[in-house]
Amino acid sequence: MLFDHIDMRVGDLAKVRPLLDPLLSAMGYSEFNIDDGSIGYHQPGEDGTRPFLWVIENTQHAPGLSRIAFAAATRSDVDRLASIAQAAGARAFEAPHIASEYGPFYYAAFFEDAEGNKYEICCRKRS
Repeated sequence: MLFDHIDMRVGDLAKVRPLLDPLLSAMGYSEFNIDDGSIGYHQPGEDGTRPFLWVIENTQHAPGLSRIAFAAATRSDVDRLASIAQAAGARAFEAPHIASEYGPFYYAAFFEDAEGNKYEICCRKRS
C-alpha cells in the first residue's frame, strides 16, 4: 500500500464536490462520510484498512502547486475517468495523452477542480 490516506484541504466543499463525487465514485470510492466541514471517500464495506481520501473545508486554503495523481489500471481507464472528470466540470483540462516528460509510456490526463486544486489520472503501462 503506497499511502494510508490523503487528508486534503479545500476552501469550499460545495465547489469541489461536483467534480470529486462522481470521479471518486467511478474509481470505487463510492461511500461518503459527511459532516458539517468535511467528506471522506471510502471503498464500499471499508473496514478501516484501505486507503481513503478525506477532504476538509478550510476557508483559509489556497491551492498550491501540489497535484494528486490517481493510478488507472489501463489507458482506457484513464480515458473513461478523464471523461467523467471533464463532464463533472474539471477545469484546465488536458485530455489524455502520452506525457513523455514523465516516461515513454506515461499516459495521463491533467485537470483542476473549481478552486484550482490539481489532479491527474495516469497509467504507466505500454498499452
